[in-house]
Amino acid sequence: MDSLDRFLDTLRRRPVGPGVFRPWTDWTPGVDISRDAPDIRLANLRAYLAARVGRADLVLVAEAVGYQGARFSGVPMTCERTLLGAKRQVPHEAVFAGPKRRTSADTIARSAAERTGGFCEPTATIVWTTLLGLGRPADRFALWNSFAFHPHRPGEPLTNRTPTDREVAEQADLLDAFLALFPGARVIAVGETARRRLAEHGTTVPAVRHPANGGATAFREGVTRIVKGV
Repeated sequence: MDSLDRFLDTLRRRPVGPGVFRPWTDWTPGVDISRDAPDIRLANLRAYLAARVGRADLVLVAEAVGYQGARFSGVPMTCERTLLGAKRQVPHEAVFAGPKRRTSADTIARSAAERTGGFCEPTATIVWTTLLGLGRPADRFALWNSFAFHPHRPGEPLTNRTPTDREVAEQADLLDAFLALFPGARVIAVGETARRRLAEHGTTVPAVRHPANGGATAFREGVTRIVKGV
């Protein structure tokens, strides 16, 4: 078993507490398309990481999985519509080559676009278009979260919440294991929370503004400065 397989196996087997969803292990009737949803998301993540291990020299780390993003796509900071090529600025092969499948049930869609193309996450759009717009080949950057899973309000799977300090501490080794897949890569924290969590276990890195809640411009400017060495 190679390092990527070991990482994915650890990710799938990791126990979590209430109010935390593991996209690559768990499924929710009426929310996910079927019992196969975790396997689909795992295949997406495996293909995404396999395209980058040994190539990516830039890693962006945000806070946690969101319900509009990796909760259904399986790929951090990547929504289903980005995954499937529904955003013309991000070709679907930029995520990884080969077939891709969504896992959200169309019955939970709130719009016609979501029924046909799945969830759209603004953060995913901003992150992908910024990095590709800087001329970064898609396989030269990797995206992850300081808390690997999806924290949500109890009984409300389509919500996001901030993971507790205890939850983060219990899963901190997963972040170390992810970063070990990309030795020597430059790491950027997306948001102050991610920067603090990286620093808490020995990784001091620059931080940029999170693109959510009006932070898109500051995020683009911060990433541009760091990537271009300004």
